[in-house]
Amino acid sequence: MNQRLKMNPKIDIPKVDFSAESGELHIEGKSFPPDVTSVFNNVLNWLDEYALSPAKKTTLTLKLDYFNTASSKIIMDILYKMEELHNNGNETLVKWFYPEDDEDMMETGKEYAEIIKVPFEHIGYTFMID
Repeated sequence: MNQRLKMNPKIDIPKVDFSAESGELHIEGKSFPPDVTSVFNNVLNWLDEYALSPAKKTTLTLKLDYFNTASSKIIMDILYKMEELHNNGNETLVKWFYPEDDEDMMETGKEYAEIIKVPFEHIGYTFMID
C-alpha cells in the first residue's frame, strides 16, 4: 500500500494529505471539480487499502470552505469508510471545521454526524487575513 496520498489543491480541488503511518487524514479547501469521481477515485481506493491495516487511531480532518452537491456524495462515501473502520473496532475521529459565520457549513457537519456513527468534533474557526 502507498503509505501517503497527497493531492495538491487547485481552484476546484481540495488539498488531500493522508498518512497511513500516522492515521492522519486531511482534506482542506474547495471542492467542485467537473468530474468528482475521477478526482476522488484514488482517495476512495486508498481508503479501501488503508482499512486492511489501519493505524491505531484514524483522524479525518475536513476543513472545506465550499463543496458542491457531487462532492457532498464523495464526502459521504469517505465518511462511510470511516464508519466501517469504527465498526471494525478501530479508534476513529472526524474533525469537521467550519467558518464560524457559515451556518450552512455548520449544519451540514451536524447532519453528517447524525448519519455516520463515528465520534465527531465540530470546530468553528475565523478566517485570519494578513
